[in-house]
Amino acid sequence: MVVGAGMVGAACALYAARAGLEVVLVDRGPVAGGTTGAGEGNLLVSDKEPGPELQLALLSARLWGELAQELGAAVEYEPKGGLVVASTPASLAALTDLAVGQRAAGVTTVDVKADQLPYLEPHLAPGLAGGVLYPQDAQVMPTLAAAHLVRASGARLETGRTVTRILRGADGAVRGVRTDRGDILAPTVVNAAGTWGAEVAALAGVGLPVLPRRGFVLVTEPLPRRVRHKVYAADYVADVASDSAALQTSPVVEGTAAGPVLIGASRERVGFDRSFSLPVVRALAAGATRLFPFLEHVRVMRTYLGFRPYLPDHLPAIGPDPRAPGLFHACGHEGAGIGLATGTGHLIARILAGENPELNLTPFRPDRFDDPDHPHHLSHPGHPSRPRHTGNTDRSAEEAAP
Repeated sequence: MVVGAGMVGAACALYAARAGLEVVLVDRGPVAGGTTGAGEGNLLVSDKEPGPELQLALLSARLWGELAQELGAAVEYEPKGGLVVASTPASLAALTDLAVGQRAAGVTTVDVKADQLPYLEPHLAPGLAGGVLYPQDAQVMPTLAAAHLVRASGARLETGRTVTRILRGADGAVRGVRTDRGDILAPTVVNAAGTWGAEVAALAGVGLPVLPRRGFVLVTEPLPRRVRHKVYAADYVADVASDSAALQTSPVVEGTAAGPVLIGASRERVGFDRSFSLPVVRALAAGATRLFPFLEHVRVMRTYLGFRPYLPDHLPAIGPDPRAPGLFHACGHEGAGIGLATGTGHLIARILAGENPELNLTPFRPDRFDDPDHPHHLSHPGHPSRPRHTGNTDRSAEEAAP
């Protein structure tokens, strides 16, 4: 059983079914009704530093490519590539150093000199120091993609059904879930509830310090294609890796097949506060126009927000939970859940089928925060020993705004 019908839950259902398992997918809302539906659909390797998350991103990118071949245009897969630009020689030097490490890890990177930028993005602002092109970056339409993955899985879909408890036997092993419409028995439960992953973990009596990190997206009026790649400033990578709870914004701009330009990215930890923030929106607009001056004269048609499922060490929780036999976690991917969904689902399915996973899952182990030697041990100041939020908890949420 998979709890959470966002992109990660959909991918877990798909690969578990393809491993020969019978799958039930449960969510209190609709498919992609949580943070998946509030994301841009980014499939990125460019914003990952060398390490376990980048290896997961590379595996996921390969699997997304295979699914795109299988599902065709249904998921609006677009291998547009990413272009990261630097405004100063110092930031360019840091960016190219990062690219060297990424290249050694298996990422395709292309250094771009300042005078080459207009050939890639004719409408970019002049005066930039240079950049790096990442051909492996891609995009899908998130709600469509999640729906098609669920359909392809053949899983029994139980939406509108709130999980209120994870059932455990006298030996401590998971037996299924209790919902507001009755029990569903299963020997394995996968927590794919994204931003609400802490609450689902708590239903089994275990701690997982997932916190929401809010982000806004601006959507412009439909335009002819003027932004060819996903384009963002080099400081975006630092913002992704930051532990700060304060507001951070760095310009991220990309066109879509339908015409509107999507503008991000903001990050702040304000709980589940869904209030509109004019200062954040203004900061996003200002950053976008610094990259693409033509946007100054383009109308924003709407804004929306989502909550990234943030874990303190910026790595998701993937794999079995030794504190509750039969409980698996596949959550906490922060802003990368859509991109990392396929690799996550594939790894979970391999373990469920009794096979060895392709990656070392030790860095992702769900109980790592119980380790007193872990830098983000649960008793560490600022990180609660119990999940911070309570309430209905099986909402799907794998990726928020960029």
